[in-house]
Amino acid sequence: MPGKVWTYIEEKLEKEGALHFSLLDPDPLKITKDDIVELAELAESAGTDAIMIGGSTVLGYIDEYVESISDAVDIPTILFPGNVSGVSEYADAMFFMSLLNSTNPYWIIGAQALGAPKVKLTGIETIPMAYLLVEPGKTAAWVGDAKVFPRDKPKIPVMYALAAEFLGFRLVYLEAGSGAEGGGVPSEMISIVSQFCDIPLITGGGFNTAEDVVRGVEAGASIVVQGTYIEKHVQADKGAELKKIVAALKEAGAKRV
Repeated sequence: MPGKVWTYIEEKLEKEGALHFSLLDPDPLKITKDDIVELAELAESAGTDAIMIGGSTVLGYIDEYVESISDAVDIPTILFPGNVSGVSEYADAMFFMSLLNSTNPYWIIGAQALGAPKVKLTGIETIPMAYLLVEPGKTAAWVGDAKVFPRDKPKIPVMYALAAEFLGFRLVYLEAGSGAEGGGVPSEMISIVSQFCDIPLITGGGFNTAEDVVRGVEAGASIVVQGTYIEKHVQADKGAELKKIVAALKEAGAKRV
């Protein structure tokens, strides 16, 4: 039976056509708990639809950070775990991810098996998601031993996305890596994957402007994720530019309804 967060995502996609998610990395070496809570609140005020929490190198007190964020916002908080250390009972849901183009079985099923008992005991809602890394992949590719998809070979990830759909995943995430240059995943790749795959497509990594985000939606993405942009810019202008970005995304999504 679908959980509350998955139902929320499905219903909003049906109504609005596209969603914006904000990704926050709870790493105490680069951000304090107070700052990450402020970022979450500013992102919510700007209109983002959910807060993803996680990263490739999660350090510190994950429960403390997640609980504080969840208490501060009314929109769903969704774990985006980079390893078994990224599981917390204080989020509303978690993306139960498999890095399908990793060369290391640990990132395809090993970490998931090791983390599954804790996930079961917490009772947190799980949303199965196929995670696919595109050049350059950045830290996520290095940590996850990924054989990243070449940017000029858009047909290759289609096979992986279809396999994910047939295996029962609910989402496919095409990711270029945090801070990736060049506007994120190529439009042609987003387009061809969305054409052949019937489950929603998430994309992220390098989407830094309203134009980048709109391009992703127009190419076929159901959800666009921004993380590095939020960490670097949202506090400075109190989310004013992010509000414009989300509004542009919603306008592009409305055309698909």
